[in-house]
Amino acid sequence: MAAVLMYTTAQCPYCVRAEQLLRARGVADIEHVRIDLEPDRRAEMMTRTGRRTVPQIYIGEHHVGGFDDLRALDIAGGLSSLLAG
Repeated sequence: MAAVLMYTTAQCPYCVRAEQLLRARGVADIEHVRIDLEPDRRAEMMTRTGRRTVPQIYIGEHHVGGFDDLRALDIAGGLSSLLAG
C-alpha cells in the first residue's frame, strides 16, 4: 500500500473525515504533519501544494488535495488504485 501523508491541525473536521475515509479504504498508517505545531512545515505545505488549507493529502508522491478532492477521487473509483500503488 502506498504511503499516506496528511498535513493537518488539531481542530480540523475535514482532517477527521479524510482520515475516516482513508481508514475505511484500508489505510492503517497515516503520517500526520501538524502544521499548527510546526510552523516551518506550514511553509513547506504551502510551497509543495500551493494551498493554505488543511488537510492536504499525499498518497505516495501524488498530491490528492483536500478532503473534497479525496472524496471525489473515491467516488470516481480512483482512490483504491492509487492506494494500491
